[in-house]
Amino acid sequence: MTKYAIILAMLVCSFAYSQNTLKIIVKDNETRQNLTGVSVQVHNTTISGTTDNNGFLELNAIENGIQKINFKFLGYEEFILDVIFPRQEDEVLEVNLIAREEEELDEVIVQSTRTSRTIRNTPTRIESIDAEELDEKANMKPANVSMVLHESTGLQVQQTSATSGNASIRVQGLDGRYTQLLKDGYANFGNFASGLSILEIPPLDLQQVEVVKGPSSTLYGGGAIAGVINFISKTPKEKGEYNFIFNQSNIGQTNIGAYASQRKGKFGYSILGLVNFQKAFDVDHDDFSETPKSHNFTINPRLFYYPSESLSLMLGNSFTKTNMEGGDMHVIDGKADAYHVYFEKNKTIRNTTVFELDKKFENQNSFKLKQSLSFFDRIINVPDYEFSGINLNSFTDASYVINKEKHTIISGANLVYDNFEQRNSGILDAKSFTAGMYVQHTWDVSENVKLENGLRLDNVSYSNINFSKNRTFFLPKISALFKINSQWSSRVGGGFGYKIPTVFTEQTESVQYQNVMPLQNVEAEKSIGGTADVNYKASIFSDLKISVNQMFFITKISKPLVLENDTDYAFFVNASDPVVSRGFETNVKFIYKEDFKLFARYTFTDAQAKYLTGNQFLPLLPKNKVNLALIYEKENNFKIGLEGYFTDEQFLYDGTKTPAFWELGFMVEKTLWKNFAFFINFENFTDTRQSNYKRVVNDPHNNPTFDDIWTHTEGFTINGGLKIKL
Repeated sequence: MTKYAIILAMLVCSFAYSQNTLKIIVKDNETRQNLTGVSVQVHNTTISGTTDNNGFLELNAIENGIQKINFKFLGYEEFILDVIFPRQEDEVLEVNLIAREEEELDEVIVQSTRTSRTIRNTPTRIESIDAEELDEKANMKPANVSMVLHESTGLQVQQTSATSGNASIRVQGLDGRYTQLLKDGYANFGNFASGLSILEIPPLDLQQVEVVKGPSSTLYGGGAIAGVINFISKTPKEKGEYNFIFNQSNIGQTNIGAYASQRKGKFGYSILGLVNFQKAFDVDHDDFSETPKSHNFTINPRLFYYPSESLSLMLGNSFTKTNMEGGDMHVIDGKADAYHVYFEKNKTIRNTTVFELDKKFENQNSFKLKQSLSFFDRIINVPDYEFSGINLNSFTDASYVINKEKHTIISGANLVYDNFEQRNSGILDAKSFTAGMYVQHTWDVSENVKLENGLRLDNVSYSNINFSKNRTFFLPKISALFKINSQWSSRVGGGFGYKIPTVFTEQTESVQYQNVMPLQNVEAEKSIGGTADVNYKASIFSDLKISVNQMFFITKISKPLVLENDTDYAFFVNASDPVVSRGFETNVKFIYKEDFKLFARYTFTDAQAKYLTGNQFLPLLPKNKVNLALIYEKENNFKIGLEGYFTDEQFLYDGTKTPAFWELGFMVEKTLWKNFAFFINFENFTDTRQSNYKRVVNDPHNNPTFDDIWTHTEGFTINGGLKIKL
């Protein structure tokens, strides 16, 4: 009996000895920061765990021999380490993970702040829509970027015409005139040119879109009260890029586009060409078009010269011509009579020439000179009325960036000239000239704290036929980034903004500027606002990753410019009380095995016009919006996406309330022979459209009026096509 007891004891001791303990601490390979939430697993076993707030983890019951230990963490390269057991149990194994160079959001180099920093090291809150998402949205609408913006959190594409489809973009519920649109940092889309801006920017040549929400006037001046949207073009690489797209929809839209770029030695080029055709489409058979008959042509060549590795020059020209005709289908078909007379025509020519010089110095400092000249000619025709004019815009910006070990300082000056001349009457002629100086300082206090502050001084002269004014604006800004640990971070920021008066707004666009009087005795609008957010990312299991962004915002606009009407005319006045927009955005992203991606986004906006008595709503603004997207993708093989969007009730200008609604979409893309991809998109297959609730067009038929546009007018659409990437 004693012999068996001794043998059993020996077996127990042997088994206990073979059950090893491994103590691990995981750090960032570059910053040496402890990483919280790293998923660690012993290969081919159920032994696993995640690191704590100190980057530490203890694994038990590991058998003797060579064991493979697997390390996974969002934003870092997966790492497998062979460990020989037994080993000294008190010894702590240090593992250093390497951050991925191409992590989708954290490693994007942002351009809108001009600091050449990644998003995760930039104190200013920036949302980046990357090339992959732009490519996906191009499947849905290759003609322009409206779909890219429509499906982004906190952004709203507001249609301004029931028959021609003109639209503007709102950020955080504020009118489109408070958001500054940029193309590669050039501000050429303001005032009269703004009504069709997003309809004339194609996505095919874009590398990314950067969205800065909240006051952004330090670097970009007036008009950036609600934020800035910067559309950034691709630049040529040594390996040539040649992309083509062919698209056709069931409502008569045809898109043919091509993009090519390459750098060879000291020279490079890029060229974009796009042709869009659209047949007039009447989905509800009320004789009026939901989408206009149109054709649009864009050509955008750019030449690059690199005299040395530290100096580059770029010269480009973008030309767009658009003709649109909406209204009564009989008139569009050339069959007008006494009953069928209404039409709305838009003819535009937009030409923008840009020049850029970029010089980098040995001490890592840099100098950049940007110059653009934009010409926009537009003619609007409706029965017995024409409004037309030419908008000329010149933009010059020179900046110098100083890079130190822990400091980045940007200083610069710019000149902006804007002149609108109305044909025939000249009653709405207006011009402005802005001379501005700015400085911005980014300080890396530590690896975990980064501060940014800026100051801008603008002197603006603006005038029309009634008055001439000169104003000086003092615009401070501050923001901060706090990296709490590898999982948690936070940004806060705020600043001032302004917008000089203009008659070109969403409301006046919707009536083709008929009976709008020139500005008189009005002042510039001024704002103060800020944002704050919290970010969290982690691996829930070894194959499931989550990232969360929770952002809060508030903007107050003093002396807002308000359109009022008397019997015959519409005119603008400064309201005595402000407009206040506040709310929050929630963005959640799940990634399972890198193939399944689920995006859940929610926006709450409470925007009020304090100058109103009673209901102080801002019209055409839902308080609640939900964006959902589920995507399954096998890279270079196929992609399937299902999207759902909920829009809450909205108030119209007459005080009535719209119903809430859902819209759903489905997309499939299949890649063949590596370079060819076929796609089909079922947009709004629930056929959500405004005419399902009430006709948009009101009688009389030969002199109609139109309801405010608060949802889709065209309903369910199908489009599909071919993409070629060489």
